Amino acid sequence: MKQVVMPLLAMVLSVSAVNAQTAKDVFDKTQKITYLGIDFTKTKLIGDAAAKTDQIVDHNLKSINQKVVNESKKFDIAGAFKRDEVSTDIGPVNKRNDKIDPDKILSDNSDDYQALKPEDVTALVKGFDFGGKTGIGLLFVMEGVNKTKKEVSMFVTLIDMKAKKVLFTDRVTGPFNKIAFGFENTWLGGIANAIDNIEKKKYKEWKSSYGE
Repeated sequence: MKQVVMPLLAMVLSVSAVNAQTAKDVFDKTQKITYLGIDFTKTKLIGDAAAKTDQIVDHNLKSINQKVVNESKKFDIAGAFKRDEVSTDIGPVNKRNDKIDPDKILSDNSDDYQALKPEDVTALVKGFDFGGKTGIGLLFVMEGVNKTKKEVSMFVTLIDMKAKKVLFTDRVTGPFNKIAFGFENTWLGGIANAIDNIEKKKYKEWKSSYGE
């Protein structure tokens, strides 16, 4: 019996290894990437005491996520990751964001702006529902929106969705646009500039670190 079981086990392990994603796969243009949206469950809004946090949770977060998907030329995620296109699935992240406690978003402590650590992102990914998806997932984990500094900060996170494993994650910032009208446009300007930062600088750095 052992002679049968062991080869079968070896075969299963071999298939699992073949299907597992690696950080290097992110830089293989033939590998599909699924954009999963912006997770705001760890976000702190710094220096904006007048913000209507109930409205932020009930409306703005979902609207921001939808605009990033709908306005793909402005938020060129595919271009930033050297793809002709990326798939999108923001349903799971919207469900997570809907559960945010509005009373816990605001902060007057500037140290809360960039307080997350990579291990916090790893824990978040472990608890994420990918809806059975496999392959490479791309998740933006927004850690802070700083009205005083006029900047957003988020962890750009590449994931093996089947294993719920972080392939790599890195903090990327984006300044607000100098001319932005309205709450959503202010945040969206920072997000667009963070994506631009990926395309112009970060992708090359990541490829040098993980893709060679």
